[in-house]
Amino acid sequence: MKWIETTFEGFLWNSRLAVLAAVLASLASALAMFYMATVDTWYMIVHLMNYASPDIVEATRAKLRATTIAHVVGILDGYLLATVLLIFALGLYELFISKIDQAEHSEMGSRVLFIKTLDDLKTRLGKVVLMILIVKFFEYALDMKFVNALDLLYFGGGIALIGLALYLTHSGDHKAKPSETSGRDDSHERVRSKS
Repeated sequence: MKWIETTFEGFLWNSRLAVLAAVLASLASALAMFYMATVDTWYMIVHLMNYASPDIVEATRAKLRATTIAHVVGILDGYLLATVLLIFALGLYELFISKIDQAEHSEMGSRVLFIKTLDDLKTRLGKVVLMILIVKFFEYALDMKFVNALDLLYFGGGIALIGLALYLTHSGDHKAKPSETSGRDDSHERVRSKS
């Protein structure tokens, strides 16, 4: 009877390897998004070669400038989405498969990619998704036409809500840091008391 339990528990434990499918799919999607955003950047730069030409009418130059700004926002959106997918892939791997030794011993010490718990993964993904939403808001704001004062009020309210969201995420970081350090101090105290 014990061997059945051991075999079943081994099967359950190894079933976590199914997460590798999500890791590989997220990584492939991230690389695809990096590729698309880079190609978009290249074509945007190629189209800007004529921007300084004296033959271009001022109205055409202004239209090209507005189009380029919209393209830049779209490119930022693509890179941010690729970053979300990369963080998701690395986070799932670290949580379910194995710790990434290079990340722990890296001199860069990238805390964004160093994920210990599911809450760490959610926090990092939430921050990048918030940045994507801010970029999307900026993209829509570029095309927004202000017909009356109420439109301007809505726009100002949107900016205020973005500021509030950024403030809340930033203040959440400062509240988490003292508890993390106090947890580390407690663990050091336990080690000292044992020795």
